[in-house]
Amino acid sequence: MMKIAITSASGQLGAAIVEASVKLVGGDNVIGLARTPEKASSLGIEIRPGDYNSPADLENSLQGIDYLLLVSGMDAPEKRIQQHRNVIEAAKRAGVSKIVYTSIQGAEQGTAFSPVVQSNRQTESDVRDSGLAWVIGRNGIYIEPDVEYIDQYKERGEVANCAGDGKCGYTTRSELADAYAKMLTESKHNGQVYNLHGEAITQQQLTTYLNETFGTDLRYRPMSVDEYRADRTAELGEFLGEIIAGIYEGIRNGAVDNESHFAQASGREHLDWKTYFDQLKR
Repeated sequence: MMKIAITSASGQLGAAIVEASVKLVGGDNVIGLARTPEKASSLGIEIRPGDYNSPADLENSLQGIDYLLLVSGMDAPEKRIQQHRNVIEAAKRAGVSKIVYTSIQGAEQGTAFSPVVQSNRQTESDVRDSGLAWVIGRNGIYIEPDVEYIDQYKERGEVANCAGDGKCGYTTRSELADAYAKMLTESKHNGQVYNLHGEAITQQQLTTYLNETFGTDLRYRPMSVDEYRADRTAELGEFLGEIIAGIYEGIRNGAVDNESHFAQASGREHLDWKTYFDQLKR
């Protein structure tokens, strides 16, 4: 039986991929890597050190691993390229035969989020050039933050951002986890780049789903990019505010309204949004 390892196992996406992979191949065959291993102890599998800045630890932790899932790091774009290279090179030295990378969709030029997208594209190139078998997933936008933000939306009485009428290919961590577990363990995906998201919807459609789910009467108010950037910067600080505004500017410009390959990756259709939001009512 193959041994698979999943980085960032203490994070939300990494932990979800661990759980989905355990269901497929059993806990004895799944290893979690985490910068702080004790933070992933609740997963019930072996956890090894996995700091992207520590090549020696990464190489030691990847001994005996056949397939590796590399979760994209959260550091600044200029830092994460080398961090990801540390993981790729450690995997090669340790004898890993396949690497799966969690990349992103988004505008590659022209927004404050574009440097993040560009850094992911560089890692995609590094993965393809690694000499290992590979699969790349490009994640859609998580829908969970909008659900978690419902109290703030209630206070404001609205959903307001600069996405305008642009459609967004949303997804959830649990849906991504299912796809990545299959991409890791099934060789038919090797050499593929998949866009991973569900039905693309507008902010007005999202607002309607929120209203139906939470009994609210929110309205969607489109903002200019500059107005939204100022709003987010005031609440979140310059760095994060710029990034969030850049994501929504990308939605506005159609950068995350792409063909979805979720069914090819997962072997089933992505959960539809009516079902997802109906489940939240229970």
